[in-house]
Amino acid sequence: MTDPRYTKLACLLVKYSTALTKGDRVLLDMIDVPDEMVVALVRAARKAGAVPVVEVRHTRVTREIMRDTSASHAGLLRDLELARMKKMQAYIAIRGAANASETADVPSDRLQIFSKAMRPVLDYRVAKTRWVVLRWPTPSMAQAANMSTEAFEDFYFDVCNFDYRRMARAVGPLARRMQRADQVRLKGPGTDLSFSIKGIGAQPCNGLRNIPDGECFSCPTLKSANGVIQFNTPTIYAGTRFENIRLELKDGRVTKATGSNEKKLNEILDTDPGARYIGEFSLGFHPRIRNPMCDILFDEKIAGS
Repeated sequence: MTDPRYTKLACLLVKYSTALTKGDRVLLDMIDVPDEMVVALVRAARKAGAVPVVEVRHTRVTREIMRDTSASHAGLLRDLELARMKKMQAYIAIRGAANASETADVPSDRLQIFSKAMRPVLDYRVAKTRWVVLRWPTPSMAQAANMSTEAFEDFYFDVCNFDYRRMARAVGPLARRMQRADQVRLKGPGTDLSFSIKGIGAQPCNGLRNIPDGECFSCPTLKSANGVIQFNTPTIYAGTRFENIRLELKDGRVTKATGSNEKKLNEILDTDPGARYIGEFSLGFHPRIRNPMCDILFDEKIAGS
């Protein structure tokens, strides 16, 4: 018997987030997700008249693919995936992982080769399809959140199956205020950072691209950020956990980055010329997300963050 919460989540992703209609081709990109959830999505897509295409991946296999990749190998994968993506009108990705650090030992140069090669697939998907991305609840996520597996699953479905249409109506005043704003100053323990968002605009997020959702974001103008920011929550990026990250910025650029695993942190910041500039500033407001859990898709939506 399928968990009714799977069906409810599948309907949210199909009817609201991607708004599938008759004839839409949708790629269901499933990473370490139970078959029952995949089936629920296929059925929901077909009920909407859409044509589901399913890709099933596993993080341990993906790790092995990346560990000894090359430019020609990654380029071949890009060409195949881009050709498929160009046939899609929508994209739904659910990403699970029994081990959130599965790719921690993939060499940084291999990660860079792979991510740079696959960038055109990401760019096309973002610009040309209706897409939504979310995690799948696993024991490793529950552990990061300091919760039991059962309690975390209840939390996950409560947060993800939120009334996002109501959220969309409620975020309007905040979006309008941010659109009018110029100077922003963030002050807190270890943090004093100033920048301008004048003319950038603001984008309210209410379940159309990420689940869970609940933020309104803008971005500093290129060279306006000056000061220091100290992050008070840990995070995992590319399989590596980072803590106590402190960034010093001058004229928009990160000039000094310290914290746990500084070598890998600075390798990430040196990935390309834009990596040392702030890409996003947002205010989080999902009312049911209250504490950090070492997962950016949840932590960036913490109410009041």
